[in-house]
Amino acid sequence: MTQQTAPGARAWQHVLQRIESRLLDGSLTPGDHLPPERELAAELGVGRSSVREAIRVLEGFGLVRTQTGSGPSAGAIIIATPGGGMSALMRLQVAAQGFPVTDIVRTRLLIETAVAAELAADPQRELSAAHTLLDAMDDPGLTPSEFLTLDAQFHASLAEATGNVVVVAMMSGLRTAIEGYALAAVPEFPDWEREVAQLRAEHRGIVTAIESGEVVRARTRVHEHVAGYYLRSRMGDQHSIPRAVSF
Repeated sequence: MTQQTAPGARAWQHVLQRIESRLLDGSLTPGDHLPPERELAAELGVGRSSVREAIRVLEGFGLVRTQTGSGPSAGAIIIATPGGGMSALMRLQVAAQGFPVTDIVRTRLLIETAVAAELAADPQRELSAAHTLLDAMDDPGLTPSEFLTLDAQFHASLAEATGNVVVVAMMSGLRTAIEGYALAAVPEFPDWEREVAQLRAEHRGIVTAIESGEVVRARTRVHEHVAGYYLRSRMGDQHSIPRAVSF
């Protein structure tokens, strides 16, 4: 019998959580193949694109390897078991779905402003991944979901550029929660295209400040960007978000 996706859940998150639970309880172990996309989609009541997105996230965690073609090595194969820090990260990702949005935003401000400041102060920074994502977000044909997925990847790429594995893990653990509240806010904007144009400009402003070595400006631009989207969406009031600190 086909199971239906939980109301309000993004379909790929539903798939991810089901696969994660099987990894954590040991019903899937290294060397096992995931069921084919079509079979997983039918079992979980989602589209095949949602299955592909969930597998892409697991591949990013280093838990799954995918290979095209046919034969015993084709498809998605489990290559690692989430243990230790990875297990905690996966539990954080699931738990974060129930965190208050205001707390997620405030946490982003703490982490991401520090990331921007550190990168701006580092002359050896490498932001090629961020530039690739900026260019990808310029595609006018992106759906809100596609744009916001790239947006989340952009912010993750800045965290990765610091080389701090703890920061990367924290941002990865919050990723689905961040994408979830960002997508839920889309209907609150009377002109989504105008909002997207502003987000694109803000992203490039952040990178420009970082590459110019402007620590305060980089930190401030990240704060204004993250807090601004939350406040413009009317998801919360301005008193719930701390002001940027200029020092």
